[in-house]
Amino acid sequence: MSDYIIYYAESNLVCIIIFGIILVHDLFNVDRQEKQIKYDHALIAFMAYFVSDTLWAMVIEGIIPKNEITVAITNFLNYIFMAWITYAWLNYVMAVEQTPNRNRIKNRYALISPFLVSTAGLILVYIFGRELLFDDNLTPRTLYNLFLITVPAINIVAIMFYAFRKAKSEPNPLEKRRHSYVGLLPLLVVAGGLVQVVLLPRTPVFCFSCTIIMLIFHIQSMQTAISVDPLTGLNNRGQLMRFISQKNNTSASEKRTFVVMMDLNSFKAINDVYGHEEGDRALTIVADSLKKAAKENSITQFLGRYGGDEFIMILQSESEGLINNMIEDLRRGIVCECEKSNTPYILTIGAGCDELMGENDTFKSCIMRADRKLYLDKEYLKLNGKSTVVRRKAAG
Repeated sequence: MSDYIIYYAESNLVCIIIFGIILVHDLFNVDRQEKQIKYDHALIAFMAYFVSDTLWAMVIEGIIPKNEITVAITNFLNYIFMAWITYAWLNYVMAVEQTPNRNRIKNRYALISPFLVSTAGLILVYIFGRELLFDDNLTPRTLYNLFLITVPAINIVAIMFYAFRKAKSEPNPLEKRRHSYVGLLPLLVVAGGLVQVVLLPRTPVFCFSCTIIMLIFHIQSMQTAISVDPLTGLNNRGQLMRFISQKNNTSASEKRTFVVMMDLNSFKAINDVYGHEEGDRALTIVADSLKKAAKENSITQFLGRYGGDEFIMILQSESEGLINNMIEDLRRGIVCECEKSNTPYILTIGAGCDELMGENDTFKSCIMRADRKLYLDKEYLKLNGKSTVVRRKAAG
């Protein structure tokens, strides 16, 4: 066995072991979510491709006898596993982006139909005209390479569509970047493959690049797990601190920055009367209404669950009036969501808004001021039977 094959096989084996470690770690996670399961499917697809790629290299080097059967089997395996990688990643992206109806049977068939059609065509060509796929030296022809890349190309286009559409509508710059990375992964994988084919044909660049990229995503997913509130799907307090730290290090914007603190009115009564499960439902209704309001208003920068029944928004706007209008829209949206969900109660929220003032001001101070206005708002509600945002008095 040549040194090249030993090196190539060892490289693929190392990548398989790394993916295996990640997979085992995920399998023992007691709170596996849909997107984590789909990510693990992509890991398995990569591992399978690395095995078939090693077998193909052995056929090329003559370690495995090169004949019609071995060439056909290894090339067909490469075709299947390459399509599986992009199909698995497409499913992962749809889970991350919460694409509606993604798990319906007809939609799942629609996703896999390009692979089924392409595979049927490949088999028919092989049966009736295999010379169109391989030359006299059993080297793959252009037609085979077209079959190899067609399905992955379709899946990659779909991946980029879903990811960048979500990134475009995402108000939080941190989340916008994360969605963009998810959509760019297939292009990075393709880039690794092109480098190997064009520049370094005897170096396993593809498996190394795939492993590095998937490791980055695994680390990011772990960061997300510790940055996102599992009940509401909003950013948690730790992520708020990171966001604030990043904002403090960026240049000032022409738009004014506001902090809005909110909490549920009479939340304890909901827990006491209807139970904590219903209390969780109330929190998710508010969180969903917040997300919807953020999508409808381009002024939102950050949404988070501050703790308990408290929520926070960081907004940028030229006018405080737009902030107050958004809060009132949010209140109406929460009422509509309660009516639509047929809850035994109608939720209302208290809200306090304050502006971040100049270089000498801090987010911590602004949050404290907004929090004080929140409780003034709640007192106003108790006294008047309604709630309004307490506006900050003009300076001077």
